[in-house]
Amino acid sequence: MSVKHNIRSATRKIKEFFGLFGPGITTGAADDDPSGIATYSQTGAQFGYGQLWTALYMLPFMTAVQEACARIGMVTGKGLTAVIKDHYNKKVLYASVGLVVIANTINIGADIGAMAAAAQLLIPVHFVVLTVSFTILILLLEIFMSYRGVYSKVLKWLALSLLAYPLTAFIIDQPWAEVLKASVVPHFEFSFSFLFIITGVFGTTITPYMFFWQASQEVEEEKEKGLIRDGKPRIRWAHIHAMRKDNNIGMIISEFTTWCIILVGGTVLHKSGVTDIGTAADAARALEPLVNSFPNSGLLSKMIFAIGIIGLGMLAVPVLSGSASYAVSEVFNWDASLGLKFKKAKGFYMVIILSTLIGLAMNFIGIDPVKALVYTAVLNGVAAVPLLFLIVRISTSEQIMGDFKSGWLSKGLLWATFIVMAAASIAMFAAF
Repeated sequence: MSVKHNIRSATRKIKEFFGLFGPGITTGAADDDPSGIATYSQTGAQFGYGQLWTALYMLPFMTAVQEACARIGMVTGKGLTAVIKDHYNKKVLYASVGLVVIANTINIGADIGAMAAAAQLLIPVHFVVLTVSFTILILLLEIFMSYRGVYSKVLKWLALSLLAYPLTAFIIDQPWAEVLKASVVPHFEFSFSFLFIITGVFGTTITPYMFFWQASQEVEEEKEKGLIRDGKPRIRWAHIHAMRKDNNIGMIISEFTTWCIILVGGTVLHKSGVTDIGTAADAARALEPLVNSFPNSGLLSKMIFAIGIIGLGMLAVPVLSGSASYAVSEVFNWDASLGLKFKKAKGFYMVIILSTLIGLAMNFIGIDPVKALVYTAVLNGVAAVPLLFLIVRISTSEQIMGDFKSGWLSKGLLWATFIVMAAASIAMFAAF
């Protein structure tokens, strides 16, 4: 009986642990989207270990921002746009929604292009055919398949391909003393190229679509659990603590992956003389040491890279289009949920379709798909600054948040995040 009891107890604890996995884990996984992989790889290739420290120092900032967004959603029972609409004027509302829709649409286009470029490493199909095919597939799955029930779960398994970077980081010889020092001691260069990339690193990590997505997904989860009654959330501190565990796990996994991608780029690419990633094949070379002892190691590394980019792209594009659609739908009071059928949420799904199609069209204006990912990350870094200011104001407001307003630690980290990202953007333009 004792052994059976111990087994049942262990099984229950494991289920409880994985039961914590919610919007925080999904958001953390989507954060390491194709734009993130490309930007972190370019960072490592261009500056070696020079920006490795950003992964450690961004973790508390990223965690604080996403926790605040999740808490806003939980306490108000509304997405960020609806909260802004209730408490700010129309200029602020339209500006914030405009920022996230523009940034997300550009990000969608860059991700679709990167997926097509990655697929071309394995199959000789024209770029246009691949971009259109991925777009149609994503829209069909997003509209007709349950995102939370089936789609996101399948794609989370594909996201495991990101493990290729930690595996590569730890199987190759690393100058660990140099790596650990670079991970802890910040290094700065006041040059446009350095500030451009570091703004991109900030922007692809602390990024606008994550703000809106996580707040809306927390509301979705509350509805599923029956925590919203008569339009008002029934939230206790126990719910906030559970959300924080989910959020912390998601952000730690995300930033550890970021650290590994920069490290692999610095060791494999930078030290081999590859300082500029111009194609998907250049980025895939970072994974060659992982399969170096296997026959056709070059093809295998391309396959692992392609699966990662495609899987994460298919996870991230619905998050991007979905967060933009939540924002627009809340402005016009439309029914908005990926759990609703198309007939019951036509406006919501039409925004998803339009933003995805406009993103697709961006791939036909001659911008290199891999470079576009880095440019998108920089755009997100700039666009995040005014949105962060709003998040600080909302999360610290007693009128809006009541007893669940940000405490001194959250408030301090949120203001620090705003200042750091604003300073990076201003410094980049000053060095131009």
